[in-house]
Amino acid sequence: MPGKIIHVGNETIELPAIKNIWIKLAIIGIAVIWLLISAIYTVGADEVAVIQRFGKYMRTTTPGLHSKIPFGVETVKNVKVQRVFKEEFGFRTIQAGINSKYSTKSFIGESLMLTGDLNSAVVEWIVQYRVKDPVNYLFHVRNVVETLRDASESVMREVVGDHSVDEVIVLSRQDIEVLAQNATQKLLDEFETGIDIVTIKLQDVNPPKTVQPAFNEVNEARQEKERIINEALEAYNKVVPQAKGQAEQTIRQAEGYAVNRVNRAKGDADNFLAVWAAYNTAKDVTRRRLYLETLLEILPKLEKIYMIDEQQKGFIPLLQLQAKEVAK
Repeated sequence: MPGKIIHVGNETIELPAIKNIWIKLAIIGIAVIWLLISAIYTVGADEVAVIQRFGKYMRTTTPGLHSKIPFGVETVKNVKVQRVFKEEFGFRTIQAGINSKYSTKSFIGESLMLTGDLNSAVVEWIVQYRVKDPVNYLFHVRNVVETLRDASESVMREVVGDHSVDEVIVLSRQDIEVLAQNATQKLLDEFETGIDIVTIKLQDVNPPKTVQPAFNEVNEARQEKERIINEALEAYNKVVPQAKGQAEQTIRQAEGYAVNRVNRAKGDADNFLAVWAAYNTAKDVTRRRLYLETLLEILPKLEKIYMIDEQQKGFIPLLQLQAKEVAK
């Protein structure tokens, strides 16, 4: 098989036929490889792929191996929809880890805020988010991250401005986080950013450095006040229940005494009425019975009993006799 003849200047060169075949095979191979590279693409496990045809959105594909129209007719943009991204406000992390390193640069412009009671606070927070709608994320907003940052900063300033400095620093941190997350999500949904806010967390919230010593003194005074109040409440809880118990006991004793006195009075009255009725029935017998009952009640209480004859005219002889017996 004759080779191919080419002319270079005034010279004529004949190429071997075998070399011609290898060149054709190489060209065909390159074309096939380019075709495969252009027509086949893969989507990661945490991604989805957005397919565009001449720049127009066509479809979204799930993780795995897929094909498309080659030669740049259709293009692929992979979006990580399972990964949680993070944006930091008021600080920047240079290297995350057990001993994280943070930037020494000041970001006071985005962290210094005015509270509802006209105090200043340095608020640092993070926003964690994921992509929930890759089409909106890619095509509806030019710069999604900048939009997220602007929206979050605006909402945080509004929420902090509705609370006092004590609520922002200590008392209502969780409430502020929830309010900021809901408001930021609502704003991003209105912009159709395709972002889902996972959480918003306040990090360091402090007064500005210039007023921090005074703020610390105020906190110490409040803690001392709380300590004194707690001690007073402790003493109150010890004394007042005891006093209430004693008062209740006294009341119950008085009530019992009153019931006893009333019952005894009723019994005495009933007894008197019974005696009076018996007396009216048999006056002589009743008189003798009352006399004997009285003696039975009185005589056991006497230490000495003197039996005197009715004809005795005086007590002197009897008393002298008793004195002699005692002397013996």
